[in-house]
Amino acid sequence: MKKWIKRLVYFMIVCIFSTCFYFAISGYLMYSNALREMSLSDKVAEIRSRDTYTTLEELPEIYLRAVIAVEDHRFYRHKGIDIIAIGRALWTDIKAMSFVEGGSTITQQLAKNMYFTQDKDIRRKVAEMFMAFHIEKNFDKDDILELYVNTIYFGNGYYCVRDASLGYFGKLPKDMTDYESTLLAGIPNAPSIYALTNNPELANERQQQVLKK
Repeated sequence: MKKWIKRLVYFMIVCIFSTCFYFAISGYLMYSNALREMSLSDKVAEIRSRDTYTTLEELPEIYLRAVIAVEDHRFYRHKGIDIIAIGRALWTDIKAMSFVEGGSTITQQLAKNMYFTQDKDIRRKVAEMFMAFHIEKNFDKDDILELYVNTIYFGNGYYCVRDASLGYFGKLPKDMTDYESTLLAGIPNAPSIYALTNNPELANERQQQVLKK
């Protein structure tokens, strides 16, 4: 009986390591192929060349603080991924038996926005991590944050902070009030739910969460 249990445990360990190895290799290949199609420097140059591109200097300080607080409060302390957030998300997903929480940092979200799909796929998640390390190696935190707010989806067809500010409030980002800044910061978490044109009540509830954080 003991031998059978040992063999079963050994088999399970081998399966786990084999699965992890498979996803690690698959994710790395996805990451490498993405960079072969377009280098990081070219991708960043393409984003910065857009007429809608907004620099950090053109954004209210409270908006930037709100984004970091609600999306990745350890942003300036990690190197691309947040082990604590990933562990918490993994535990939540295990309990729910589904992909409920991702634990992605701002850098990981930027990697996904620039190179990958929004599909909840483990290989894509691994590729996203490799890309996040690559981004952190080549750009400083302020650059990453700036690129992030220029590539994130805000619902209602708005794919950057400038379009969202103009579309929702009829003004440039630099002119947003504190109320508008904190309201906008909460939308990207679930744009289809919190978009002001869809659920203004839920958007306001989300804003309260942003303010608490």
